[in-house]
Amino acid sequence: MMIDHVNRYIALRRATGFKLIDPERVLRSFARFASERAEDHVRTESAIAWAGESRSHLERHRRLATVVRFAMFLHAEDALHEIPPHDHFRVRQVRRTPHILSEEEIARVIVTAAKLPPDGSLRPLTFTTMFGLMAVAGLRRKEVIELRLSDVTEDGLHIRQTKFRKSRFLPLHSSSVVQVQRYLEARQSVAAETDHLFVSLRRQKLAGHTVLTTFHKVCEQAGIGRTMAGRLPRLHDLRHSFAVRALRRCLVSRDQVNRHMLALTTYMGHARVESTYWYLESTPQLMRDIASACENFMEGGRA
Repeated sequence: MMIDHVNRYIALRRATGFKLIDPERVLRSFARFASERAEDHVRTESAIAWAGESRSHLERHRRLATVVRFAMFLHAEDALHEIPPHDHFRVRQVRRTPHILSEEEIARVIVTAAKLPPDGSLRPLTFTTMFGLMAVAGLRRKEVIELRLSDVTEDGLHIRQTKFRKSRFLPLHSSSVVQVQRYLEARQSVAAETDHLFVSLRRQKLAGHTVLTTFHKVCEQAGIGRTMAGRLPRLHDLRHSFAVRALRRCLVSRDQVNRHMLALTTYMGHARVESTYWYLESTPQLMRDIASACENFMEGGRA
């Protein structure tokens, strides 16, 4: 049955380090669809019909792409499995230009978060520390939410088994260490039901949507307006802002740039250095810096 193929595929890929949470859900849905058609092999017609049930074009593309990878795996051992065309629902994905918060805007976020209700609760200190860490260490939302009490050391933070199952240690500036220790002292006085570093008013692990909605509320109260596209800054823009500031502080010689870029890639937990270089072409501030450097180089060359 198709579900047996799915179980084997998921188990094998997880053994090589992939989490496959969404792909598993998607493939199980496809397996049910194929079973209703009494099909034990991947059929292009069925895969396209199943993917086409999604409302958005992007989701149809993603669903079919998941089945294509699955079909390629099965086809290698049984040619009766058909490989659907990967570009049948092709869409051009454009990554949103990051909203780079200035140091003054980040300071306003922290000050505003410190005024969150209720008075006397751990909540204001929770979000000032959380947003501050994301801004000064470039943490992902899930990484900061999943921090445990044991991950905090005198020198920095252990980020364990996050994206791509990579773990890393993040050294922190002494001022950040002081803030984290201040929060940790307050947190340890709370008898929570979890050992997560950041907890909700119910003394449970914070939910991702709670962190996001709180950040949006804080931005609005801090007077940080919407972008040209009418969107509020994203929580992930704190990470983007950290990366851009780190790149702008880099010295200009080629060897120093290469070392700096590699160090930043490691610090941020990127799987490939290309993910870090993306900031150079997607951020207006950095593009202006590059243009100025090129102009100065050309003027010097003419001289």
